[in-house]
Amino acid sequence: MNFIEVDRQTCKKDGACSAVCPAKLINFTKGEYPTPIAEAEELCIRCGHCVAVCSSSSFLHAEMLMTRCPKVQPELFLSTEQSEQFLRSRRSIRNYKEKAVPRETLQKLIEAARYAPTGHNSQSVEWLVLSDRDELNNLCQIVGQWMRWMLANMKEFALSLHIDKALERLEEGEDVVLRGAPVLVVAHALEDDPMAQTSSTIALTYLELAATGMELGGCWAGYFNAAVNTFPPMRKALDLPEGHQCCGAMMMGYPKFRYYRMPERKTPPITWR
Repeated sequence: MNFIEVDRQTCKKDGACSAVCPAKLINFTKGEYPTPIAEAEELCIRCGHCVAVCSSSSFLHAEMLMTRCPKVQPELFLSTEQSEQFLRSRRSIRNYKEKAVPRETLQKLIEAARYAPTGHNSQSVEWLVLSDRDELNNLCQIVGQWMRWMLANMKEFALSLHIDKALERLEEGEDVVLRGAPVLVVAHALEDDPMAQTSSTIALTYLELAATGMELGGCWAGYFNAAVNTFPPMRKALDLPEGHQCCGAMMMGYPKFRYYRMPERKTPPITWR
């Protein structure tokens, strides 16, 4: 088949595929069949909007086969109330059960996170999953070294982050870095990718939200994130692929406690224009 084709037996000629294409690669005139521009294959970012919006399954894309794109099930949509509770009841989990997370569950979780939007549909986020207790403990100690360096060399800034208090607790044996989480999920990408940080942040947010449906919980590893790209011993220990940067890390595990209320937040400042 050609890169893009339209089944003329079923096409409704409504022009939806042309309207939603972000790169405007599909020509459409009312009453006629949509047709791709000459450079469509070269310029297409493979986002799948054209396939997803076609109500009659008439739009055929050589690299986005209908058989690999499941139909949306309206009965699974969240109501307004369900959506609000889902988002408001999210908690950053810092207390975990001593229970390993199966690799199959983590695989499914990351598979869900890959559907997060990425700049120009680059899909450039890569993942590192750490679950070896000794390795996680070693990374915590290296973060402790970073804390000492910060207090010695950037004291005012370190104190503003309460690193002195955190270091005291760490030295007393409390894991203030990874909170005893059984898993640390790291998102990384090429250092010269201008969209890597934003794409990774969104993907990690998807990861945390998707965890709820798998009875898991997560929390951004703040001290780890602060140390990993600025402290050479940490970069060496993490051992990412050459030319890659850490774009964020998420603790993950089964929550030790259940939460029963949704705490208030500040009223959002909004300017209407």
